[in-house]
Amino acid sequence: MEFRYDVIVVGAGHAGNEAAHAAARLGSRTLLITMDMNKIGQMSCNPAIGGIAKGQIVREIDALGGMTGIVTDRTAIQFRMLNRSKGPAMWSPRSQSDRKRFIDEWTRVLTSTDNLFIWQDTVTELLFRDETVCGVKTLLGVTFMAKAVILTNGTFLRGLLHVGRAQIPGGRTSEPASYGISEQLTSLGFTTGRMKTGTPARIDARSIDFAAMSEQPGEDDGHHFSYLPSVQRTLKQMSCWITYTNPATHDVLRRGLPDSPLYNGQIQSIGPRYCPSIETKIVTFADKDTHQLYLEPEGVDSNEYYVNGFSSSLPWQVQIEALHTIPGLENAVLYRPGYAIEYDFFDPTQLHHTLETKLFHNLFFAGQINGTTGYEEAAGQGLVAGVNAHQNCIGGEPFIMHRDESYIGVLIDDLVNKGVDEPYRMFTSRAEYRILLRQDNADERLTQRAWQLGLASDERHQLYLSKREAIDALLDFLRSTSVQPAEVNGLLESAGTSPIQHTTRLMDLVLRPQLDIQTLSLTLPLLREFIDAILVVPHEVVESAEIEIKYKGYIDRERLAADKLRRLDYVTIPPSICYDDIQSLSTEARQKLARIRPRTIGDAQRIPGVSPNDISVLLVLAGR
Repeated sequence: MEFRYDVIVVGAGHAGNEAAHAAARLGSRTLLITMDMNKIGQMSCNPAIGGIAKGQIVREIDALGGMTGIVTDRTAIQFRMLNRSKGPAMWSPRSQSDRKRFIDEWTRVLTSTDNLFIWQDTVTELLFRDETVCGVKTLLGVTFMAKAVILTNGTFLRGLLHVGRAQIPGGRTSEPASYGISEQLTSLGFTTGRMKTGTPARIDARSIDFAAMSEQPGEDDGHHFSYLPSVQRTLKQMSCWITYTNPATHDVLRRGLPDSPLYNGQIQSIGPRYCPSIETKIVTFADKDTHQLYLEPEGVDSNEYYVNGFSSSLPWQVQIEALHTIPGLENAVLYRPGYAIEYDFFDPTQLHHTLETKLFHNLFFAGQINGTTGYEEAAGQGLVAGVNAHQNCIGGEPFIMHRDESYIGVLIDDLVNKGVDEPYRMFTSRAEYRILLRQDNADERLTQRAWQLGLASDERHQLYLSKREAIDALLDFLRSTSVQPAEVNGLLESAGTSPIQHTTRLMDLVLRPQLDIQTLSLTLPLLREFIDAILVVPHEVVESAEIEIKYKGYIDRERLAADKLRRLDYVTIPPSICYDDIQSLSTEARQKLARIRPRTIGDAQRIPGVSPNDISVLLVLAGR
């Protein structure tokens, strides 16, 4: 018996869920295949979404009509806006989620999405017709045919868990690894490698002495991940807790290093430099006596806590002994120890910007299979892959996101043009136009485009239009409204800024670093009345307007620079070009251009090792 679909998505993690939802929402008959329907959207590591730059990605997913932000808000047990002390380009939302409810909510979303079907099984083989993927076969012997296939296998491809010297095949703890796909794709010419990641121990809240730790409560100032005001946090809000390792902890860990898979030669693969294990920290930062640990609750009905900062693959006995030296954890009882996991990934320079592979048509990769790490990076890729798989099915235009348009665009461009030599994690520093890519304006950057595509709903589009109209109205009000010295000088003096001597526009006062719109509204009834009359997410309207005023010079400068560089993205390179024949290119440039085969001059410019002189040669060849 044979079953036919438009799009098949393999893996129901964060990438797979967004891919399946996007393809189905756009109208493709979509099948999501998962090894376990009880683990849809499983948070394999910490129970949190967002963080530095990652929060911006989730806001972009939401602005595009994806679901990660909505699922996170509905299951949130703590929300915080990070980097408040820095400029708005660095503000990053982060939320703790109830792990079980996160799975339940994703399951509810997917099972209620039109055109989306789910099958529990393991894919062991891809089917091809000429140079195009045409379906999959499963462990149960079922054949599914499709116009496009998206692989979002996470850490399951030949996954191997390490706890001390113990090695256990698996994609996550107590879950089997996946075999067949890696071996097949390698035989077909794909370049693959091994990466490593890990997770900390989970401990019982009843054994924690919270009085010995610092409490970190959440915030409730109106911010959410989703731009839809109807999506609210309804669960009990919980605190996180901070404690620190000490020299006694480090002594225990050092004694365990001979049995550490990372240091005894057992693990040979590449690990994440920006999220190191605790044993790596004490070796790399041997001069430091303490490292911060962040205890995160797993859910409102759970006693399980995640020890963020204590990722480890040391023997479980060493992990327990080390934890017992930490303030507040002297009597900690483990639910399960930390472990490391090795898995296969595929060199992402083998992909187009659509995340379609260059070797086979209609085969897409998204998530950790591309060498990335993090729920958010995976979800962003999944959405792009899902959209493009659908577009391929209907003969539509490719959906490509640019570096000045989104963090997702930065992520994919980095993967495709630069590849990875370690698990890729997004940071604000990776984006050269980060003042344009703020968390507050993702809807302004992306919702119109998503609505035209059919991914964002009419409700979301209308909300964006109303919000933009309200921002413009507030800006006009601030430009056209003036105040007398007697109205504001008391406030100005208390804020530590110079009093005014004559009638002054509100816009000029907002420009002062000591003042903001909200503070002015407390003194000026007319401004307060205007803000109170805003019907659409007033706190976001005020925040966006203020950023546009205070950072206008920086925004305009980055936009000008981005527009200049964007021109090179419209200069295409003939796909048939033979770089080996172009002797005026450097040897390194010839080798890398021949391997990556960039689509445009702009792509070529971002390949490490391709010099400005090489770009000049390509421009001449392109008739420019």
